[in-house]
Amino acid sequence: MRLALGLDLGTSGLKAVALDEQGRKVAEARAAYPLHTPRPGWTEQDPQDWARAAQEALRALCGRLEGAEVVGLGLSGQMHGAVFLDKAGDPLAPAPLWNDQRTAQEVAQIEAAIPRQELIRRTGNPAVTGFQLPKLLWLRNQHPEVFRQVYKVLLPKDYLAYLLTGAWVSEYSDASGVGALNLATRRWDSEILQSLGLSEGLFPEVGPSERVVGALSPAWAQATGLPAGLPVVAGAGDNAAAALGLGVSRHRGGVGSVSLGTSGVIFLPLEEPTPEPEGRVHLFAHADGGYHLLGVTLSAAGSLEWLRGLFPEVSLDALLQEAEQVPLGSAGLYFLPFLAGERSPYLNPYLRGAFVGLSLAHRRGHLVRSVLEGVALSLGEVYRVMRPLAEARRLLATGGGAASDLWLSLLGGALGVPVVRVAGDEGAARGAALLALVGAGVYPSLKEALEATAPAEQPSPLPATGLEGLRQGYQEAVEKALELYQG
Repeated sequence: MRLALGLDLGTSGLKAVALDEQGRKVAEARAAYPLHTPRPGWTEQDPQDWARAAQEALRALCGRLEGAEVVGLGLSGQMHGAVFLDKAGDPLAPAPLWNDQRTAQEVAQIEAAIPRQELIRRTGNPAVTGFQLPKLLWLRNQHPEVFRQVYKVLLPKDYLAYLLTGAWVSEYSDASGVGALNLATRRWDSEILQSLGLSEGLFPEVGPSERVVGALSPAWAQATGLPAGLPVVAGAGDNAAAALGLGVSRHRGGVGSVSLGTSGVIFLPLEEPTPEPEGRVHLFAHADGGYHLLGVTLSAAGSLEWLRGLFPEVSLDALLQEAEQVPLGSAGLYFLPFLAGERSPYLNPYLRGAFVGLSLAHRRGHLVRSVLEGVALSLGEVYRVMRPLAEARRLLATGGGAASDLWLSLLGGALGVPVVRVAGDEGAARGAALLALVGAGVYPSLKEALEATAPAEQPSPLPATGLEGLRQGYQEAVEKALELYQG
């Protein structure tokens, strides 16, 4: 039996899966690592923790594959993070993550050097606090002595590729979230970098997602039990890889995806690089060779997890059951899910979350329900911005929050689009493994691989009715928050 492995370097841990040639999961393994928040708005991790987790997960996975032929290993991971490496490949500092908000001044610095509309035209996006490019400027501004030692800056999954193979490489989907990749040419934009006084040599070589970027080193083979020389495939950023895992590509017109993970993400494929004129949602390269729109609510399931932490004695299932007993609208209570600033459509790192309309009549179930409704309404606003560019016929649901019938129903009502569950929940790790099947030659093209391995769609709850009636109150609450938190 021939198998391909996929690694997904997530925010809370690393997941490794093994798929057979038909895309069926044979085994999986996980490893955790801490998230550090040294200051309000800062989120970072130690890249060496990722390395330890990758060895742990691959070693555990390999132990469950006795007798199988492993043909390739694909990579995926959280986008936008910055791993600052010296010439020896050693990390110089903790890696600020995708939801880190420390770079507001650097965003202003970028848009002072390159007008926003020009930046959107070239890269598909304005300057965004979470992106990698402003992080590099932040390091230069705040820690020039460390910046002078930087030989390469890599994205999180590309750091794993370096560890596994010794290659300084990336691929288009993840690289398009750096903030300096020209989407039309699919090359680092030298004019942007020159305007900022940065060298193109700081960034890795880029190429297609399914290409083999190197071979597993003897040291990592010994540490994991995998064969030395195993082909390692470039992979994709987590959102693009998760979309591939669901079978979402530009070849399936009108089918997108929506994730209720730590963040909430709407993913809609495009044939051509067509940015939203104001840059309120992202435009990135897709791992299928096309492009995609991406709208992000930074704290989706993250909001629910935060609330759950306030009631450690109560299980998540019990909290959701309490929410089911509360009528739509949470008795006039609105939740704004801006716990880590907000990405789409406001691009405001200073926004903060709030319960609006709280009264003595509200109980814990109202709080939980309002969080579910607030995240759904937030994603509804994201889709309203995306719809003129790419309208969805249906959205395939993924992420831990999609397990809740109530939340999925509310989401369908807020979006006005059928939201459908699919079999399995391997997410980005599955997409990385599918890319490895292509890179290893099991399938001649990604299109054929996706057609052969598309997961089955499952019965899903009907969209909730009445969400449109909540929209005005939600928008009024958001407008007040925008007035309060302008930086």
